[in-house]
Amino acid sequence: MLKPWINHYDKDVPAKLSYPDMNVFDYLDQAAERYPDKACTIYRDQGITFAEMRQLSDVLARGLIELGVQAGERVGIILPNIPQFVLAYYAVLKAGGVVVAINPQYKQLELEYQLRDSGAQVIIALAAHRELLDEIRQTTPIKTVLYTHVEDAFDLVDALHIDPELVAGCGPVEADCWLTTVLTRSRESLAALPKVTSQDVAIFQYSGGTTGIPKAAIGLHRNLVANTTMFRRWLVGLQDGQETVLAAIPLFHVYGMVIAMSVGMGLGASLVLVQNPRNIEEILSAIQNYRPTLFPGVPSMYQAINLHADVAAGKYDLSSIKACISGSAPLLPEVKLRFETLSGGKLMEGYGLSEAPTATHCNPMFGENRTGSIGLPLPDVDCRIVDLDTGEDVPVGERGELLIRSPQVMLGYHNHPDEDAITLTDGWLHTGDVARMDADGYFYLVDRKKELIKVGGFQVWPREIEEVVALHPKVRECAVSGVPHPVKVEIVKAWVVLKPGEELSVDEVRRWCGQHLAGYKVPSEVTFRKDLPRSTVGKVLRRELRRMHVAGIDAD
Repeated sequence: MLKPWINHYDKDVPAKLSYPDMNVFDYLDQAAERYPDKACTIYRDQGITFAEMRQLSDVLARGLIELGVQAGERVGIILPNIPQFVLAYYAVLKAGGVVVAINPQYKQLELEYQLRDSGAQVIIALAAHRELLDEIRQTTPIKTVLYTHVEDAFDLVDALHIDPELVAGCGPVEADCWLTTVLTRSRESLAALPKVTSQDVAIFQYSGGTTGIPKAAIGLHRNLVANTTMFRRWLVGLQDGQETVLAAIPLFHVYGMVIAMSVGMGLGASLVLVQNPRNIEEILSAIQNYRPTLFPGVPSMYQAINLHADVAAGKYDLSSIKACISGSAPLLPEVKLRFETLSGGKLMEGYGLSEAPTATHCNPMFGENRTGSIGLPLPDVDCRIVDLDTGEDVPVGERGELLIRSPQVMLGYHNHPDEDAITLTDGWLHTGDVARMDADGYFYLVDRKKELIKVGGFQVWPREIEEVVALHPKVRECAVSGVPHPVKVEIVKAWVVLKPGEELSVDEVRRWCGQHLAGYKVPSEVTFRKDLPRSTVGKVLRRELRRMHVAGIDAD
């Protein structure tokens, strides 16, 4: 298979890689050997060293085993970006368990579904979730919950030095307890940690649910190790032991889990944890105080920084940032240019998905970044673009579904063998994304296969219209989708968010589109909104907009 993209790699990025036979938590343990006294996590001015995090994770792993966690058992983690998440993640893996990381903002039905589907019996969660978890106990497999307060982050290391006789314990089943209590009581535990191999399951990563019922992609240790290895080699400007990662992107999502946490561990980098990714003031303070060099995020984060009044006034120094990976949503050229001007670093658009945890494409760090492109396939990532109807490869430059074959592709979906047969065929992952490749091997996303709008027999791709509307000087952002119509079956609708203080009419939006698009692509309906609904990693939820349209509540 021809791979024109290899010719555009940065000079120190190889076309093929060798992958270590290791598991995910080895990255933490190796960093503890090499940089024992360096901060592994930094949270609100307090650090936990790599040596301390290794010890904490070993102790908690033994505590989980004493609580009944067995090899291959799923353990739910319902925590934001705080040190307890990092600790719980590596402890579950060391205990031989499977991490089921869940958005802590989920409500009852969302939590209930994922806990029931995954079969998690042991949960590690914030104390604020106690009432909610008590409510769903009867309908889920929950047996034991380890609770923690956000403020307990400052007591984790101290918990290892408290007299075990001074704390209350918890039983092996049908019992809850504090995370710090388990650390204290398990300090002298003799429970043997299981042998975990690269072929064992590491995570259940639930898809965002933007195109249907969320499904758990099964990620093996070797899948995560492969992607971590790829990105360590891709980021040629970063040096082991000398970097700091700004971990504002949620760690419960595989994007943050791999690109921030796992790559950070592989680099021996300190993780500066930001609990709320929407708190731009906290992100800016973290940049000012801790001088991060790697900042993975989403376009809305970078745009919010660009537009922040204190940044424009020069009150924050962003010059420590060497590299940013942008994913989950299209990166507008003006956002990229402005952020790179402010920071002096490189903002690279990439692409990934939960089914190949996590990244498969990225623009090079020092080479050419092409406008609108998700970049080049990473080393050992094979790609095809196939016709949506026939499944045959299409010529260079033409649109079709993106197929991927690579070492990080998932084992399959949990409890969905019917989906496996569709999504994984002959080693190729059908992404459901429509893309094209140029002659040099740069890839460009067109849209989701399932988001295709049919208007009078013509194919209309929402992203094409969104990009045109977003070019209007008064528009901040836009989302487009097909909505039901009693006569035409389906029409194009746009939801538009204006820049502060601007005014625009529906007719003006439609005239603007008519100047740049064929008539059948011009939105039949336009609704103005203050903002757009998004997933936890910044992806606009078109399906939610369609649902609100049908319900008649899509304006705000």
